[in-house]
Formats: sequence, structure tokens, C-alpha cells
Amino acid sequence: MKIAVIGAGAIGGLVAGYLKAKDEAITLVGRPDAVRAIKENGLLISGVRGDFKFKIEAVERLSLKPDLVILAVKTQDIEVALKDNQEYIQGALVLTTQNGLQADEIVSRYAPKEQIISSIVMFGATALEPGSIVHNFEGPWIIGRIFASNDAAIVSVSNLLNKAFAAIAAEEIKGMKLLKLFVNANNCIPAILGLSMQEAFSDVEISRIAMAIWREGLEVTNRCGMQLVSLPDFPLERLTKLTSLPLSESTKIYSGIMLNLSKEPLYGSILQSIKRGKKSEIDYINGEFVHLAQKNQLVAPLNEKLVEMVHGVERNNKFFSPEELKAAIGEMVN
Repeated sequence: MKIAVIGAGAIGGLVAGYLKAKDEAITLVGRPDAVRAIKENGLLISGVRGDFKFKIEAVERLSLKPDLVILAVKTQDIEVALKDNQEYIQGALVLTTQNGLQADEIVSRYAPKEQIISSIVMFGATALEPGSIVHNFEGPWIIGRIFASNDAAIVSVSNLLNKAFAAIAAEEIKGMKLLKLFVNANNCIPAILGLSMQEAFSDVEISRIAMAIWREGLEVTNRCGMQLVSLPDFPLERLTKLTSLPLSESTKIYSGIMLNLSKEPLYGSILQSIKRGKKSEIDYINGEFVHLAQKNQLVAPLNEKLVEMVHGVERNNKFFSPEELKAAIGEMVN
């Protein structure tokens, strides 16, 4: 199977490298700086599995037709990526990897729904320099059909991905993607502060904001009648139990979880984009709660404020202090 990975950032680079290590035919499509770095120095991966250097074909645009396209760009970059490579994507299976709920719908404007496979990435990686990836922690790769029932293509792709990660085929991937939205929702906090996850959530008062984000998001999704489904490494009960505990208890538990998530400094996807001078995916994560609330005549003021603050960091290239964040959020975390 000929595989094109579009997006040479943290997840795209990691996926391409590990599949290449299993002798798969990989073409990695990336921005000019990433392509140049990979051609000059190889694709460098370090972290929980050790240190590797892969010689891999890296290009700015496709020039051949793959059988499988692993789409690893941010949600806001999907349309450009598909337009740039549309001639060669026709007829290929397209595997989405994005956070949030919008990626599959966007792809369906450019490819038939029967070609689209959705996925949830539960492993973590960081890329702050072109062509250099840190694999922070392991986790499964969940795949399934959003627009139909799982079929033989799911089995085939699952077997392929399983060479590099623990691949799981799931029928209820839509509800799982909704729960993954909660997993990613607190990435906005380190992005606002310019800190690693460990640094940000070592402050129990900052972890208090994280619990408030979850509480508001859960209220919105429940009132919208949306069904959340457990993830392999994040059962739904973890969310419901933590949000039902007194804040004095839940914040300490959450802080401990985040401090032990990775030995290496872990930067969420939102902060990684900001550090690279790129627009983040905040509108498709916390902004999704705001969108759902507005669509159903509800409100999500905390998430709306956090989206606004992330955009402020993007515009001004200036992070907020923990004290400024706490002051801006005010009584919304109580």
C-alpha cells in the first residue's frame, strides 16, 4: 500500500517515521521548512521509544497517487492541503486525525464519504523544530467510519496502523471523538500561559480552571442531547467523576495526572502552533463548545473567554501570567 502522510508536524512526522521503520512505502508532505530539514538531516524522532533518524521521502506536494492518505494537518489547514493535492488524492482512502468534530465534514466536501475514515490519536508528540519530533507518551490509534458502518477497509487500515501503534477499530467513534474534545479542551491553558502542561497544572488554582472547562462543556453537551463514549485510555467515568467531586478534591487529582503524563515537557497542540507562528486549532476545540451552545440557544462563557484569550496571544505574541489568567476568568471557575 502506498501511503501519503500530509502534515509533517508532531503527529504526521511521528506516524510517517514509525511506519517507515516497518518498511511501508511512505511519502511525507510538509511545509518548505520541514521538507528542507528532513532532506538535509533526516526525520529525527526521540522520546519514549528511543532515538531514531529516518531517511524518508519528503515533498511539498504529492506527485503520485497513494492508496491511503493520512491527513495530519490542523483542522483549519485541511482545505488548503486537499486543494493542493486534490489531483492525486482522488480514489484514495483519506484518514483524518484531527482533534475536534469538524474534520470529517470538511473532507467530505472534497472526497466521497465512502473514502473517509475517521480516527482518534491517543498518543502524544511534540514538534517545535522542523523535522524533529519528540514522542511524549504511548496510546492507541482508534479508527472507524463516521458516515457508515465499519467495513473491510477499516480492517485493512487497522492492520496497517497496528504495525506502528496499537490500532483499535470502533463502531462508536463519533461519541468517542466528542469525549476526546474534553481531553484536548484544557490545552488552551498552557497556550495562554506559554508553559508546558506540567508547569501550568502544577498550580492547583490553574487546575481549577481545567475542571471548570469540563463542567461547562459537559453541561452544554448534555443539554444538547449528545452521547459521549468512553475511550480506551480515558473512560467516560473519569470525566463524570472528576466533575462531580468538590473542586478542592478534583483539582488535586487532575494536577497529579497532568504532572505524570510525560517525562519530557509536554506542550499541547495549541501552544505548539503558537510557538511556530501558526494559527491554532482553538476554534475547533474550546470553540466547539461555544458553537454547540450558540446553536442550541445556550451559553458557554468560560470557553468563549478562553478562545478569546488564545486569539489574543496569537495576535499579540504575548502570553498571559497565571495571575492575569485567574483575574480574567474570575467567578466563572466557581
